[in-house]
Amino acid sequence: MTTFLLFVFLANTASAQTSAHDWARTAQSKVVKVYGAGGMKGLEAYQSGFLVSPEGHIATAWSYVLDVEPIVLLDDGRRFEAEIIHFEPSLEIAVLKIDASALPYFELPKIREVQWGDPVLAISNLFNIATGDEAASIMQGRVASIASLDARSGTLKTPYRGEVLVLDLVANNPGAAGGAVVSADGKLAGMLGKELRDSATGVWLNYALPADVFRKTIGDIIAGRATSSAAAKEPQLPRDRSHNLQTLGLVLVPDVLETTPAFVDRVVTGSPAEEQNLRPDDLILLVSGQRTENQRLLKKRLRSIDRRDDVTVTIQRDNDILTVVLKP
Repeated sequence: MTTFLLFVFLANTASAQTSAHDWARTAQSKVVKVYGAGGMKGLEAYQSGFLVSPEGHIATAWSYVLDVEPIVLLDDGRRFEAEIIHFEPSLEIAVLKIDASALPYFELPKIREVQWGDPVLAISNLFNIATGDEAASIMQGRVASIASLDARSGTLKTPYRGEVLVLDLVANNPGAAGGAVVSADGKLAGMLGKELRDSATGVWLNYALPADVFRKTIGDIIAGRATSSAAAKEPQLPRDRSHNLQTLGLVLVPDVLETTPAFVDRVVTGSPAEEQNLRPDDLILLVSGQRTENQRLLKKRLRSIDRRDDVTVTIQRDNDILTVVLKP
C-alpha cells in the first residue's frame, strides 16, 4: 500500500512538473526580441516585447531603442522589420506590427490575474542572451506588493503614477524592459518596466505594469481607434496665422535628410519652449497627439495649428517621455 501511494505521488509530481514546463514554454514562444537604436554611451540596442495578436501586434516598452524602426526576432528565429504603429506616453508603452500571421499570443486579461504573494514568471531577453531561435530567459519569483509607482530616471520623474506589481526578482537588467510577466497558469499578468530608481530611497526597482492597466490602450490601438500617425490630410493655415518653429522658439538640428529626426539644437531665450524647459537634444515625438517621424512632418503639423492656440508637445529626453504645453 505504501509503495502504491508513493508511486501515485511521484506520478502526480512528474505530471505537474511536465504541465508547468509546457505552459512556461508556451509563454516563452509569445515573447520576442526587439533590436533598434543604441550601442553608444552604454546604451543597449535591444529590449523585449510580447505578441498580443495573431496578426503580429507586439507590446513593448517605449524607450530610445525605438528611435528607429526596430527589428523583431520571434521565438522560432524568424526576423522581421517592425513598424511602430502607436505609443502611449503616459504609460510608456508602444505597439509594433510585423507582417506575419497565425502567431501565438497573449490574451489581455479583463481583470488583474495576480495579487500580493502570487508566484510569477518574468520572461525576457535580459542581457541579450537569446540572439536567434533560443528561448527567452525565465526568472521565477513572486509579487512582493502592489503599490503606486514613484520613480525616476536620473533626475526626471516618470510620467506614470499608477499601480505596479513590485516583484521580488531582479527584473531591472538591460534588455528585460518590455518582457512579459505571467501568472502560475501562464496567463499574462504584466509588462516588465524600464530601469528606474525609487524617488525616495534611490534603490533600483523591480516592477511590472499590470496587464489590466494597458489592456484598453492596446485594444484601441489594434482596433484602429488610436493612432499617433500624422494625419494624411490636414488643413494648412496661412503662414502668418499658423505656428512654426520660430513662434515656439525652437531651433532644430540641420535638416539634411528627408528623414532627419526633430532633435532640438537650441532653445530661444524668452520663448515658449524655454518657459517649458525644453533643452538641446530633446527629440520631438508628438505634436498635438500626432507622430512627427521627421522634421518635415513636424513643420507640416505646425502649419495646421493656429498660432493663438497652445501646442502640446511630447518629447523624449534620454530614457524619459515628457509632455509639455507650449503657450504662445
